[in-house]
Amino acid sequence: MDCFFAKYQPTETKPTLTEDELNDLEANIEPLLIFAMVWSIGATTTLTGRQKFDAKLKELMGKETKFKFPSNDPGSCYNYFYNKDIKEWVHWNDLNSTQFTIDPKLSYAEIIVPTFDSIRFKYVKKMLIENSKHVLCPGPTGTGKTVNISSLLNNEMPEEFVGIPMMFSAQTSANQTQDTLDEKVEKRRKGVFGPPTGKKYVIFIDDLNMPKKEEYGAQPPIELIRQW
Repeated sequence: MDCFFAKYQPTETKPTLTEDELNDLEANIEPLLIFAMVWSIGATTTLTGRQKFDAKLKELMGKETKFKFPSNDPGSCYNYFYNKDIKEWVHWNDLNSTQFTIDPKLSYAEIIVPTFDSIRFKYVKKMLIENSKHVLCPGPTGTGKTVNISSLLNNEMPEEFVGIPMMFSAQTSANQTQDTLDEKVEKRRKGVFGPPTGKKYVIFIDDLNMPKKEEYGAQPPIELIRQW
């Protein structure tokens, strides 16, 4: 919900909102809340739980809600995103309007075919990353987490975002983690380091759970990231 509110928050260059902006927010706030609820509370459950969540959400929306999911499509609430421009719920497949073609120069392992799941997960991740939210992406091995995040960071983020991939293993130490980050940043002033001017770093850590546990259960690389 914070991500949707970002454009309406006053800044130094725009200290107050116009009446049109306030009216726009008022018109969109209910469906934006529903979308945020689906992809926060509703995203943490199982397949069976999603069916129950979908049924309960539609029941709560009832007849009073102005922005209902399309009645001609009995699909789940997880099948739609809210388009603020046209003020309607739109199917995720309609978000990818460009025709997919395979670059003949790519090797077989480099070909990424957009799917229903990858389209919606990239949309949510991109929105969170652009608004400086930390994203944790759990899931079984082989479901495309690394491939999709790498594709998002390398090809689909605005120019100012620069991805830094890191891969944790059982042998990764806190010192190695710090060295990897230190060599990427520039010194701004005494004690302050950061990305090049005009850029934002996105640290992508693969296999976050891998570092070996110490005697009392701590995993120093993860503790370092948590502290940072």
